[in-house]
Amino acid sequence: MTTLGLIGSGNIGGTLARLAVAAGIDVVLSNSRGPETLAELVTELGEKARAGTPAEAAAAGDIVVVTVPLKAYRDVPADPLVGKVVIDTNNYYPDRDGEFPDLAAGVATSSELLQRHLPRSRVVKAFNNIYFEHLATLARPAGAADRTALPISGDDAIAKIAVAEFISALGYDTIDIGTLADSWRTQPDTPVYGIPYGAAQPFWEHEGAPADAAKVRKAVEAAER
Repeated sequence: MTTLGLIGSGNIGGTLARLAVAAGIDVVLSNSRGPETLAELVTELGEKARAGTPAEAAAAGDIVVVTVPLKAYRDVPADPLVGKVVIDTNNYYPDRDGEFPDLAAGVATSSELLQRHLPRSRVVKAFNNIYFEHLATLARPAGAADRTALPISGDDAIAKIAVAEFISALGYDTIDIGTLADSWRTQPDTPVYGIPYGAAQPFWEHEGAPADAAKVRKAVEAAER
C-alpha cells in the first residue's frame, strides 16, 4: 500500500499515523473539526502527511482506518469507501456512546454495525484492544524476538491478509481470531483488552510489555460472554 487514510486522528489515529510515516507510508488525516485543526500534527509528521476531510481521507487511502467514537459511526462517509479495506478500531462504551440495543444484548458487535453502514466495504477489526501509548512503543522489526502480536477479525479473507501485511509494516505480528461476529473477544473487559500489553491493572499506568502471538491467542481464547 502507498497511502493510509484516517477518519479520526485522536490518540489511536495519531499513533497509527506516526507508525505509518515511520514505515514510509503516506497518510491523509481527518477529523470532525476540519483539516485546519490538524496542522500541528501534519507539521510533526512531515512531507508524507496531509490533512483533509473525512471524505478526502476515505478517497485517498488504499486502506482506511475508522477511529471515531462508536456513537459517530453513522457519520463515516460510505460512498468513497466502496470496495476498500476499512480497519475499525471502535469499542462500545455505553457511558460515552449511549445505548445500542443489539450491542447490549450481545446479538451484534460494534464492527458488524460499521459493516452494515458500509455494506460495500470490507471491514476488519484491529487496534481496539491495545492502549495507544503501548501501540506507539511496542513496534519491532519482523523476526524480532520481542515482536508483539495484535488480534484481527473480519468476514473477508483477502481483506484480512491486506490488514495483516499493513500491521506487519508497522511493526507487529497478527493473529486471525475469526469473523466480525467473533470480535467481541477483544472488546473491553475481556482478557486480551489491554492487559497482555501492560504489566498489571490498570494497564495504562505501566510501560508497554511485549506480547507474542501465543500469549495473545491464549487471552483471546479465555474470553467469556
